[in-house]
Amino acid sequence: MNAQPNNPLHGKTLEAILTELVAHYGWERLGRKIRINCFVSNPSIKSSLTFLRKTDWARKQVEELYLEMTER
Repeated sequence: MNAQPNNPLHGKTLEAILTELVAHYGWERLGRKIRINCFVSNPSIKSSLTFLRKTDWARKQVEELYLEMTER
């Protein structure tokens, strides 16, 4: 079995994580929290996902912010 009961990201897609972050923070605040150009200049879910899927360090920052947000 591939169960990961202690992994809060298990079963969450990157798109779902990003959508929740944008709903919670908005693009402007998200761009201040994580300094990524795709969050600041003409942000969209599609362009951000393209960048995050190619850039491990940025994806890690997004996942860490999501975990921080959900722990509150």
